[in-house]
Amino acid sequence: MGYEQLWAPWRLAYVQGELPEPPSERLELLPGADPECFLCQAVASPSDRRRLVVWRSDCSLVLLNRYPYNNGHLLVAPKQHRASLDQLTAKEQLDLMQCLTHMVARLERALHPDGFNVGLNLGRAAGAGLPGHLHWHVVPRWSGDTNFMPALGAVKVIPQALDALWELLTTDLSGEKPDHAAEP
Repeated sequence: MGYEQLWAPWRLAYVQGELPEPPSERLELLPGADPECFLCQAVASPSDRRRLVVWRSDCSLVLLNRYPYNNGHLLVAPKQHRASLDQLTAKEQLDLMQCLTHMVARLERALHPDGFNVGLNLGRAAGAGLPGHLHWHVVPRWSGDTNFMPALGAVKVIPQALDALWELLTTDLSGEKPDHAAEP
């Protein structure tokens, strides 16, 4: 029986528990931001591509998950560093829900998934890897997207490069880059 080689070198940093090297840029963080928080850094960054930001709204930020569970995995977060739901203003709550709705529709058009997992982990005990800054996971799913690899090989294969996905989600259907996705 022949074997096919699966190559996903960007996953090595996650498997080995390494954090990506922080980009060398001067950031002017929002008031109340945590300088160590990658979401706060992304909000303040002038480089959407470097930070994998695919959408910005008045109160929210959407970025690619650097270590995705599945192809198209997005994080939707308030721009302000908020640790609990009761800290969100009514405007932020509405904006976050509108962002989630917009990004699900955008992923449907771009990737044609069969469904989605959309979720929020509140607190470290609930699985939040970054418990200080609320963020929703939007994970596209396809019928049959689970296979033997995670169970037997402890490996999940993501078939698309983050850079290619960033390009796909930041380019309008007309082929034009929207203002919010400008490159540095």
